Amino acid sequence: MRVLIFGCGFSGLEIGARLAKQNIEVSGTTRSTEKFSRLVEAGIQPLLFDGNTLDQTLLAALKAVTHLVISIAPPRQENSDHTDAVDPVLSALGGSTSLLPNLTWIGYLSTVGVYGNKDGAWMDETANLAPTSARSRQRVRAEDEWIETAHLHNLPLSIFRLSGIYGPGRNALRAASEARSRRLIKEGQVFNRIHVGDIAQAVELSLLKNTAGVFNITDDEPAPPQDVVSFAHQILGTPPPLELDFDTAELTPMARSFYGDNKRVSNQRSKELLGMQYDWPNYRESLQRMFDESTW
Repeated sequence: MRVLIFGCGFSGLEIGARLAKQNIEVSGTTRSTEKFSRLVEAGIQPLLFDGNTLDQTLLAALKAVTHLVISIAPPRQENSDHTDAVDPVLSALGGSTSLLPNLTWIGYLSTVGVYGNKDGAWMDETANLAPTSARSRQRVRAEDEWIETAHLHNLPLSIFRLSGIYGPGRNALRAASEARSRRLIKEGQVFNRIHVGDIAQAVELSLLKNTAGVFNITDDEPAPPQDVVSFAHQILGTPPPLELDFDTAELTPMARSFYGDNKRVSNQRSKELLGMQYDWPNYRESLQRMFDESTW
């Protein structure tokens, strides 16, 4: 088994490190040679990918790859040209997996943003896709491209739809400690979250079981964002920031757009079909554990 992860950023690096600990041969791409050492420390063979073209080293590595993980987002801006692949990896591959003759499985990291707004209702993988932002519409296009490619080459494809990602160095405790947290209040608003460690677990399980399908990878407890902020400050023993009304708060268009989707996402399918046992099941247990373990 030889795994290649396109995009060893926050999630890709965690996935690669987890697989490497199982003595699985893992390589991964990054945009800069300056980041090679970080991959090497995690047990990942580093490769360069600028997001557009495949160099000779990467082309040679593709020939031995059996399992492919894509953790690179498509461009956020839409265009009217649907002739070329919107997914940067598939585009670089020429819209085909022919450069990977030994490929047996594909995993694609997507987002629950593809579902759009459900007005706070519970939903699962059978929900219709109604993305409300350009970046989420791009994700739907990328998913469709990989579905078509996998079908064309008769390969199993797992699509992991992720909630808001957090983990070491990127979490409510860190924001609170650096005075960056805000308690925005929008009545009825909830979000799901997912610790990067559970993303890695999901990919590992799917990869080893050779599963195919769509899986929501998300925690058990969607919650109002202000509750998470307050709990982080409670752990740190610092006063939380004043509440801000969402409608009148000064926010960037990007920040405001995240509040356009309001839904409760079920992870039941991942538990039943992948065998997921979430190590980070809700924000309270997770933040307290990260604090106790000094991994925040």
